[in-house]
Amino acid sequence: MRIRPARLEDAPALTELIDASIRGLGSRFYSPEQISSSLTHLFGVDSVMIGDGTYFAVEHGAELVGAGGWSFRKTPFGGDAAGFVRDERLRVPGIDAAIIRAMYVHPDHTRKGIGGLLLQAGEDAAAARRFTRFELVSTLSGVAFYRSMGYRVLDSVPVDLPDGTVIGCLRMEKDAPALTGTRHTWRASRY
Repeated sequence: MRIRPARLEDAPALTELIDASIRGLGSRFYSPEQISSSLTHLFGVDSVMIGDGTYFAVEHGAELVGAGGWSFRKTPFGGDAAGFVRDERLRVPGIDAAIIRAMYVHPDHTRKGIGGLLLQAGEDAAAARRFTRFELVSTLSGVAFYRSMGYRVLDSVPVDLPDGTVIGCLRMEKDAPALTGTRHTWRASRY
């Protein structure tokens, strides 16, 4: 497996990955109607994150099997279609938390370390930019994973979609490890 920055030309493969991930991993927690609505109004490719260079893709051979990253913008979650939560203003390192965002793993490739690889890449990159806390909004299907990675639940976040559908999520946070003067970096070779 190889991790690399996502590119705009990855959008079709990312869309397929996101669809498979939400349908495959979310079906234990959300109704078919919630999944369909969330794929229309909430989840999807975030071209701003790709343009910012804060979104990563994991490839297994020629297949995209995972994607995720972090953001220094105020937008808390959602892809390009989620205009109701978009906020492109910048977060301030040391004051605001960096946002871990848009984490997806193909259901055929779970439990292979892909989520951890993506999360570590995002955390390392955010810490290198001097963010001291990480925050995220997790779907119910991701809560156990994030807890296992040291995140704690802050509160419940019911996401009201434009068609009236409500998606239950949880806001979670984690403190960044103390910087010791060394630069935080990620390399696919260490995984």
